[in-house]
Amino acid sequence: MNNSNVVISLVTRENDYQREQANAAETVATRNGATVEIIYADNDAVVQTQQLLKVIQDPSLRPAAIVVEPVGTEMPQVAKAAVSAGIGWVMLNRTPDYISQLRTGPTPVFAIDIDQQEVGKIQARQLEALVEEGNVLYVEGPSGNNVTRMRSKGMLAAKPRRIELKVLKGDWTEQSGSRAVRNWLSLTTSKQMGIRAVVCQNDGMALGARKAFEELPMAERDHWLSLPFTGCDGLPKTGQDWVRRGQLRATVVTPTVAGLALEMLLKVVRGGPMPPAQTMLTPVSFPPVADLRSSKPLAR
Repeated sequence: MNNSNVVISLVTRENDYQREQANAAETVATRNGATVEIIYADNDAVVQTQQLLKVIQDPSLRPAAIVVEPVGTEMPQVAKAAVSAGIGWVMLNRTPDYISQLRTGPTPVFAIDIDQQEVGKIQARQLEALVEEGNVLYVEGPSGNNVTRMRSKGMLAAKPRRIELKVLKGDWTEQSGSRAVRNWLSLTTSKQMGIRAVVCQNDGMALGARKAFEELPMAERDHWLSLPFTGCDGLPKTGQDWVRRGQLRATVVTPTVAGLALEMLLKVVRGGPMPPAQTMLTPVSFPPVADLRSSKPLAR
């Protein structure tokens, strides 16, 4: 690697966590005199693959490294093409098996991940603290996405048996959370399920779900809005703030990883040692689950 130009490929602009990923990377780049190009895949795995192959195959566009949060697949062939061209490859929120296989030369290849299964387990513990029993709406991310799968796996492993999940699908955006709930409300059986809480796999979908209930006639709206809504990502200016304002009851703080990835990458550019194949970060509940159990109010 003989330059500090890095392409950062993210999932979508329509998500606060993804936008914060971009902000964190740009801050690190500015501080270190590096150049980053942020590109978004608009929640489309095919688009993301095409975008990355274009910068790999065109020498005039070729960066020192690619930092990618995948929309769908782990893109092993794209990763191999990048490393074969001498382009560093850093995976965010995913640790594919091929990472260790590609770490055979001087090109930096590594992954920074969050314990997504623990995210799901934390949400299950929050739910246990908030709801005694009954049906709960659970809005997942896109099908086939590893983050979706691992958060769901953690939730199912840790939730009490007395709580039953009614699964809806979103795509990490606020709009998709609203759409999923509106579609569910259109079912004749929706109001007969005795829903006790709304749990979403990110804060944007949780806020969108809440907004869908806000559109109901007042007689119904007050009931739905009295339920606890929870999400994930827990950024200070969005998820955590929504909890403090009472729009969400809880969230899970998942650290942004793009800035850290770029910091580690730039150290290699400047002659530092290769990072470990995987760096795993730990999520935390906001507020702590014990506070949810005691109904301790949050300071404004």
